[in-house]
Order: sequence, then structure tokens, then C-alpha cells
Amino acid sequence: MLTPSNVPPPSPELADWVRQVAAEQDPRVGPTTPVVPLLTRGLPTRPYAPVHSQVYICAGVIVKLHSPAANRERLVSRMHCIGGPDIDRLWIQPLIYAPFEAPGDRLATIWPRVTVLATIDRPPWSDIGTLLAKLHSLPIRDDPPRLGGHTRLRLAVDYLRTDGGAQLHWLVERGEELAELLAEPTQITLAHGDFHLGQLGHTPLRRSWKLLDVDDFGTGDPSWDLSSPAAYWAAGLLEDDAWAEFLTAYREAGGPAVPADGDPWPALNLPAQAAMLIAVTQHLRAAGSVAGAEPLLVAARRLWDQS
Repeated sequence: MLTPSNVPPPSPELADWVRQVAAEQDPRVGPTTPVVPLLTRGLPTRPYAPVHSQVYICAGVIVKLHSPAANRERLVSRMHCIGGPDIDRLWIQPLIYAPFEAPGDRLATIWPRVTVLATIDRPPWSDIGTLLAKLHSLPIRDDPPRLGGHTRLRLAVDYLRTDGGAQLHWLVERGEELAELLAEPTQITLAHGDFHLGQLGHTPLRRSWKLLDVDDFGTGDPSWDLSSPAAYWAAGLLEDDAWAEFLTAYREAGGPAVPADGDPWPALNLPAQAAMLIAVTQHLRAAGSVAGAEPLLVAARRLWDQS
């Protein structure tokens, strides 16, 4: 299951509000039911953002407070789209299909408590490849927003420019180049927009893996969804067998992000570099120093040198 983090607990007022919201969906919630803040992958959501979103668990319910920068119209559109025909089978569905007001002039959404992929589990690479291929192959309906990958890249570059120091200026320069090179998609499909292993979950009664988190979902280049595993594989941080299993399953399911055969790297090179830069930035913010992110910085250098 999602596990507690070392994030400070919510204020008594916020905890009471979360209980009130959760009680409308789960009758087990009472005045003393614990409200536990969570981390994803050991990192707060979007740690390079000035104020990131925060997730709380209360009994069988997840309440997510979105970043103050979250756009209501785009969030409404994204939640509507994932409940549509066919795509609803690929995504964990919210308990309420609309954001609502939360304390501090923020938006909140509410979801069922799910089991996520634990760090000790072997990732189901074939299932992941097939799942993403199915998403990328669905018809585009209801005019969803643009993918959020470009925004995450811009936020990462802004953070590095302000807080990265002179020693990381090379990352700022490369990030600016990538933002320009990736400005126009080579193809447009539905895509998750921020896919990584922490974005997989299933409800207790169903073992099939489904996608989590709609914050960056939309239309754009599907290669963004392959960029994180591609980056880690190219940098030597993901085993060849795991990458091959993932890529083979994606291709066999008709995924359009890469050619059906041959070298996939021309389609993945730039998005993989962007994914690595974003990952480096996340670790820099979480670690509070360059030393804490040194392994990823070495991996990023390796990836740049190979490109």
C-alpha cells in the first residue's frame, strides 16, 4: 500500500477537513481517524515547484491537494477525459469527477486508496508497455489539454537557474536547448505526461495495473511516456532485460511512440534527456545539495555524452 512519509503531519484544521471530505466517501472515517501525508517514490510531488501538491490518506480514501498553480479548467477536462470510453479501463478512477475547493485557496481531488508498485517488487515491464501502448492508441475525444511534460521541464530549468549554482550551468543550457527542440511534437496522441513506476496502482479487488495521477495527462508526443525508462536504461541505471521486455511489449501492442522495429533511440533521445534533467532536479531539491544527487548527475553526463 501507499506508505507514510516523513513529511510533517497536517495542521489540526487541515486534518479535520480531510476527515470531513473522506467521511463522505468512506463511512469508517471518524473524528480520530489518522490523516497521513504521503510521498511518491520517496520524493514530494513536483519538488521543484514553489509549492507542490500534497497527498493524504484517510482510511480507504486518498485526498490530493493540488499545487496553487493548478488550473481548474484543465484539471476538470483531464478528469472528465479519463472517465471516457475505453480509457476508463486504463486509469484509476476518482471518487468524484471534479476538483473542489480546499483550504488555502487550493483545489482538491479525491480517489480510492490503492496499492502501488513497491520498491521491492519487480516492475511488470510487459504490463507497463502494453498499458502505455493502449493509452497512446486511443482516439482523442473531448479536446484534453496539452501534456504537462513541457511545463515540468521549464520548472526544472527555472529551479536550476535560480538554485543550481554555477557548477550546474551546463544543465541549464541543455535544458533550454531541449525545451526549444521539444516545443513541437513529432506526433500527437493521448499520453500520461509524467509516467514513472510510481504512477501505477490497483484497487484491492483488482490486480491489473492502472495509471495514477492526471496532473500532466493530455495530448502530445507519446515518447514523453517512454522517456523515463529510456533515460535510465541509456544511463546504465535500468537493466537491458527490463528495457527489452518493456519495449517489446509496447511494440507488440502497437504503441506509436517508436517504430515497430529497428532502432528506437532517434524517437527517444531528446525526451530521455529531458526526463533525466527533471529527475536530477527532483533529487537536487530533495537532497538539498549537489552531493546528494551525484549518481544522477553522473548518469546525466553519460546520457549527454552518448547523444
